[in-house]
Amino acid sequence: MYDPGHPSTGPELREALGRLLAEGHAFLATLTTDEFFRTQGEHWSPADHVRHLRKSSTPVAAALRLPRLLLRVRFGTHDGASRSYDAIKTDYLARLAAGGQAGRFAPAPEPAAADPYTRRNEILTRWSAATLSLTNAARTWDEAALDRGQLPHPLLGPLTIREMLAFTVYHTEHHLRRVAERATPR
Repeated sequence: MYDPGHPSTGPELREALGRLLAEGHAFLATLTTDEFFRTQGEHWSPADHVRHLRKSSTPVAAALRLPRLLLRVRFGTHDGASRSYDAIKTDYLARLAAGGQAGRFAPAPEPAAADPYTRRNEILTRWSAATLSLTNAARTWDEAALDRGQLPHPLLGPLTIREMLAFTVYHTEHHLRRVAERATPR
């Protein structure tokens, strides 16, 4: 569970995101609504992790739908090859170990929902929509464009579009794995 392999091409990256989304939904469905909203010790609740994944994927999806010229003017272009999935993962983990945090992409505190079941479904639906929006937007980028376009990342600096997709795959895996590791054993 939560092993996307080493995706590299656009189709591999999109497929990995789709698989992680399906695996995440399958695992999260095993949690009670109370477990979904309860913090895991000192850590975020599963709901908070999912809200964070949606919050961090939404701007990437929006950026990938912008005109390419606007992205070039705003963020420049990249010359050369993109780093691999494993290199992005290693860099991200090093930044986390050095104290990196979610910052503005952290989920905002929420009061207890009046209808937790409905709120849970809303959170999961929004995450699904954000992930599908991202994978659909990524379909419009051919392999060469994935290495030329770039976007800023708050911890990793400028990333090519391919690197940003690789980050998003690993980031999704990372958070889903944390939720599963911290879940109450049944």
